[in-house]
Amino acid sequence: MTDYRAPLADIDFVLNRVCGLDRLLEMPGYTSADSSMVRDLLAEAARFMEEKLAPLNRVGDTFGVKRHDDGTITTAPGFREAYQAYVNAGWGAVPFDEGFGGGGFPWMVGIAIQEMMTAANMAFSMCPLLTQGAIDAIAHHGSEEQKMTYLPKMITGEWTGTMNLTEPDAGSDVGAVRTKAVRQDDGSYLISGTKIYISFGEHDMADNIVHLVLARTPDAPPGTKGISCFIVPKFLLEADGSLGRRNDITCVSVEHKMGIHASPTCVLSYGDDGGAIGYLIGEENRGMQYMFTMMNQARLSVGLQGLSLGDRAYQQALQYARDRRQGRAPGAPAGEASPIIDHPDVKRMLLTMKTTLEALRRLTYWNAACLDVASHHPDAAEREWAADLAALLTPLSKGWGTDMSIELTGLAVQIHGGMGFVEETGVAQHYRDARITTIYEGTNGIQAIDLVGRKIGLRGGAVIVRHLEAIDDVCQRLDSHSDLAATASALRASVAATRSATTWLAEHGSDPVAMLSGATPYLRLLSTVTGGFLLAESALIARDQDLGDDVIAERVASARFFCEQLMPAADGLVGAVTGDPTLLMTSI
Repeated sequence: MTDYRAPLADIDFVLNRVCGLDRLLEMPGYTSADSSMVRDLLAEAARFMEEKLAPLNRVGDTFGVKRHDDGTITTAPGFREAYQAYVNAGWGAVPFDEGFGGGGFPWMVGIAIQEMMTAANMAFSMCPLLTQGAIDAIAHHGSEEQKMTYLPKMITGEWTGTMNLTEPDAGSDVGAVRTKAVRQDDGSYLISGTKIYISFGEHDMADNIVHLVLARTPDAPPGTKGISCFIVPKFLLEADGSLGRRNDITCVSVEHKMGIHASPTCVLSYGDDGGAIGYLIGEENRGMQYMFTMMNQARLSVGLQGLSLGDRAYQQALQYARDRRQGRAPGAPAGEASPIIDHPDVKRMLLTMKTTLEALRRLTYWNAACLDVASHHPDAAEREWAADLAALLTPLSKGWGTDMSIELTGLAVQIHGGMGFVEETGVAQHYRDARITTIYEGTNGIQAIDLVGRKIGLRGGAVIVRHLEAIDDVCQRLDSHSDLAATASALRASVAATRSATTWLAEHGSDPVAMLSGATPYLRLLSTVTGGFLLAESALIARDQDLGDDVIAERVASARFFCEQLMPAADGLVGAVTGDPTLLMTSI
């Protein structure tokens, strides 16, 4: 089983060369750090994730969690100590507001740390991930008192956070939520109901858990318009801020899952003894608006999980392919078994993994950089454009990132052959852990619906038009390099295919069945051409900035393989986007 090693060289390239970290650090509201300080920070983070978290990945998968009769949970051996070390090191605080104890770095830097943490130990990372989302929701929509009460300890990680949306009869249809919230004379609310699939809804790693719960007040209108959002802490607070009595929240059970075994996925019951005490965030009936702040950030993080798991599986598959000898590769001496990495089919699988992961890293980090610009750029027009571009990229990051995670971890199993199907090698865990990512935080079908129903129509279609024009510009720049001529040709063909599909969707906007029938293949098409664009741009950056023969050769090779051998397959999805929807809807 291969140890995890953080891909610091490519992370550094993406942060500084592709996404312009120095420009971000100059924006108001960020710390006075420079790229050199960030480089040192990430090197230390990599060491922590490799040494403290990665060795626990297999432990957590084997042990899982243990629920006791009183509803409490014991996490896997070593998890509690590792989490305390994580808190003491301050890794969770890096991308948050200095005014509440954060590090004041851009979100993109936090994403880099999150990639390494998730690759090292996916199940462990679920706890900080949900906490980050809860912090974001309270920071944007909570009262000043709520911010001062909860954010400092959540940012340090002393307290963790959750998001409570799903119920037995309300999954993707959040508007069907039935949990009740009844206002009390003191302004608090009594919460009663059942929530399911709550990651780290109960655990032993932190002093308190701050649940964000969607519920309905008695006179709320039906559907999503009648949902409110409440802070419901595991332990209520005394007047001096210390922990008081336990709130009326019970962990009824823990799900037995296909993967992420060390992440307790809880069924929580609120109000078994009269009602859990909760505190309204913002105004009644605006909970979905507030929760989407948390969900959109979480969707990017889930897309990042796809990248992280794919990279962990790639590292293991690459090492296995170098060590495993079987068969005679073309050109090898007779009578001698070759390392399987020398066989063309294995090489193709490894290159598919490598280049797709590089594309995903560029996509998700760029997505995060757009969020940073949208929050901190001094020019309003730049903030608006960045926010629109982030909105377009988020379903790509989440949808394509996690779709590819399943495909790439599957390739890692395939490279291992029969040993990949044996749990002792550890590679099957990455495949199992990846499977949830296409489901939670909005299934990938929902990401595709969001893309075609909302995002490609932003600003009357101007956002997608400008994005495709940026790809055109890269094609023109590729023309000046003879070794990238085929790359330019492939990228132009893919942009043409994407424009054709985009135009068709715009023309059929009044037909929801036609739009929705083509949504998923369109997400794959746009994501793939965007990935090719980012790899081609990386090759140009390496060459224009004269980063050395080795770096240039690697960047050019990645761009060529992805654009010339993988991307053309996506062009054929136009027919699936524009196909007869009646055939789709009446065939089964």
